[in-house]
Amino acid sequence: MIQIRIPICSSLAVLVLAACGAPAERTTPAADTVAASEVEAAFANVSTARILAAAETPEEWLTYGGNYDETRHSLLQKVNTETVSRLGVAWTYDLRTSRGVESTPIVVDGVMYVTSAWSVVHALDAATGEELWVHEPDVDRAVGVNACCDVVNRGVAVYDGKIYLGVIDGRLQALDAETGELVWSTVTVDQSKPYTITGAPRVVDGKVLIGNGGAELGVRGYLSAYDASTGKLVWRFYTTPNPEKEEDNAASDAVFAELANETWGDEGAWVEDGGGGTVWDSIVYDHVNDQIIFGVGNGSPWNRTFRDPSGGDNLFLSSMVAVDADTGAYKWHFQTTPGDNWDYTATQTIILADLPLGEDGAMRRVAMQAPKNGFFYVVDAATGEFISGEPFVPITWATGLDENGRPIEVPEARYGTTPILQLPGALGAHNWHPMAFNPDLNLAYIPAQEIPQAYAEDSRFTGDPATWNTGADFAAGTAPDLPPGTLEAIRASLKGRLIAWDPVAQEARWTVEHDNAWNGGILSTAGGLVFQGKLGGEFAAYNAATGDKLWSHDVKSGAASGPGTFEIDGEQYVTITTGWGSAYALVAGMAYPDGVPPSVGKVVTFKLGGNAIIADADLPMVERTPKGEDFGSAEMVAAGTVHFARHCAVCHGQLAISSGVLPDLRWSQITADTGSWESVVRGGALASNGMVSFVDHLTPEESEAIRAYVLRQAHNAVADEATGGTP
Repeated sequence: MIQIRIPICSSLAVLVLAACGAPAERTTPAADTVAASEVEAAFANVSTARILAAAETPEEWLTYGGNYDETRHSLLQKVNTETVSRLGVAWTYDLRTSRGVESTPIVVDGVMYVTSAWSVVHALDAATGEELWVHEPDVDRAVGVNACCDVVNRGVAVYDGKIYLGVIDGRLQALDAETGELVWSTVTVDQSKPYTITGAPRVVDGKVLIGNGGAELGVRGYLSAYDASTGKLVWRFYTTPNPEKEEDNAASDAVFAELANETWGDEGAWVEDGGGGTVWDSIVYDHVNDQIIFGVGNGSPWNRTFRDPSGGDNLFLSSMVAVDADTGAYKWHFQTTPGDNWDYTATQTIILADLPLGEDGAMRRVAMQAPKNGFFYVVDAATGEFISGEPFVPITWATGLDENGRPIEVPEARYGTTPILQLPGALGAHNWHPMAFNPDLNLAYIPAQEIPQAYAEDSRFTGDPATWNTGADFAAGTAPDLPPGTLEAIRASLKGRLIAWDPVAQEARWTVEHDNAWNGGILSTAGGLVFQGKLGGEFAAYNAATGDKLWSHDVKSGAASGPGTFEIDGEQYVTITTGWGSAYALVAGMAYPDGVPPSVGKVVTFKLGGNAIIADADLPMVERTPKGEDFGSAEMVAAGTVHFARHCAVCHGQLAISSGVLPDLRWSQITADTGSWESVVRGGALASNGMVSFVDHLTPEESEAIRAYVLRQAHNAVADEATGGTP
């Protein structure tokens, strides 16, 4: 019998994708069930007051960021600088997916709730890892083509005995926290358009807050609040204008009429595709000012020349926006990247804190963010007034910020047809990986990165619904026959860092250099520790004050998720979800010359004295041999280079080099002949696995040119390996 503990609280050879097939929507209970007599109080009775008092129950992890201020700082101290060396594996749980995993586990009343790829929810005994139930929403795998950055999910919310889940196809679901049974489900988007949901919901005063993704493909972003009991829409705030600049009968109507509409022209691609601005991650409740502060994403298309040739700031793209928690009415905004041109989203972690910024060190409540564009911002939480900002990584697109916090752009950064190599690139100086804040040290811990990108205007751009609409030329610098040493130079330019940032002085206190650019989310603890994982599989603890590494463990898979910590029966646990995937893994396969061993996502939980073993994935590596003959003229292969970059690279890797999350087409059996290739690429033979038909986007000649390019890359790689060159 599973004992539920309730604390006393104050209130690839073939093109086959992982997780094949679309499961029926169902909840699977474990063999043992929990007797009602064992439950000491109302199950998962989480309220706004209980989350506000999270500091009084640090043994739980009640919401995505650990508390409403989203500091990801735990007051638990049993695992500390003196004891962390004894940390070992307590238990592991197989999430049964080899796609990306980004979830931060929620722990309440002794139960852990965690999501995996395709929005599957797992409920586990938090002390043992024993499965209680699994909820698999009925997701058509074809929707995966709309997911810019893998079919990931970053977690759930818990409130009033229910679990709230954002499903990748745009639904919001409420589940019974004890049984996993579906309570209600509502569609939050127009499912005929390429919307997705990957972010974790938040719940405040009986309202569930959820945004969406899809700006790369062409949608109009917004944040919605739903009644937590019924699923009925309470309010909605749009982040880009109505195409006719008319009212939407939404909470955002007044501010668009008074302020935001005039920052957009009347022509451009935005009128047709919505302009982007999706709210796909950070949503924070500021209880002091009774407001919701959320981050807004990039424009659609990226290139403002095509999106809005009038050249305006395009509110509220790439902004922090604050709205009234009850009504959604606009309160303030701060735009980090006016007229965004580079996919510089401001959806990254927003943290609320009190900092000594006033006269004589008086405390001031602020919102802090380190978005993609490379600047660390501190703004007044009540008004949005800019306080300070400095680059936290090397940047080339701007020389600094003016007195109002507006970037001083380098003119060449607004690229034309000539490629310009720029920092940050579209993956950003900081992406979705959660940062944390230690209020005792007044330090923010940033999972930072340097990943340059060559930007160039796409002279062939036309709006194409349901495919990437960036207006930027992804083929820039991706010729099939690169000079020797090019890939080594690219890899050497990719850097990752853990930065302890002083938001008062606006400078780094200490920095840890990583051997890979894409590094994991952060957990800070009162035990004087900072935990972070890396894609190579290392999960490490650092001294929060100095950056000295004190402990590490190989979790045998990518460790990019935000870790958490909790306590049961007096024993502290540290937990992280693992799995190799997400945007960097899909796009940047060239960073991994030998490929990445296949792996299965897991929950890995540690405790002092733990001695469990993390099982090896024991999955075969793909045989790296071309399956078809090299063919095609130079002109045909060059055309294939362009079409691959526009339609295939975002899933199968730049230069046709996959990291292995999705099939590496260079070694796929379907490249062997035209018939096999056409059956998948234009025929949709593997649509149930997420590889939909491109018959509306590629002609037979264009499809065959892509096959020629892929096979050229395969034969070039084999030749390079044979001569000791770059694979």
